[in-house]
Amino acid sequence: MAAKRYSVYVIELSRRAWQESTKLRKANPQFNPGLQCLYVGMTSKTPEQRYDQHVTGALSKKGHNISSSLVRKYGMYLRPSLYRHMELMTKAEALAMEEKLALILRRQRYAVWYN
Repeated sequence: MAAKRYSVYVIELSRRAWQESTKLRKANPQFNPGLQCLYVGMTSKTPEQRYDQHVTGALSKKGHNISSSLVRKYGMYLRPSLYRHMELMTKAEALAMEEKLALILRRQRYAVWYN
């Protein structure tokens, strides 16, 4: 049985992300400008540890960048009210939930980026 050690997290992005990121605008034609821009991710670390990796531009052991350029440039803070209710998951469950949560938030008319 796969270990349940993964979680999904949400980071609020600054309004500049919408103004400056063509890929964010193209992915979110439904966006309500009265709402926020969000990044949804999954991790085996705590959301706080993963957020720190994003904003510091952390590198993997092999030297690959493991942070999202959108979060590195526009990340403001975690939004635990959007994910805290979720329990730990297997990696496969977390990957599926990352996409599911991103699509739920898009249907609510947030601008959302996820990998």
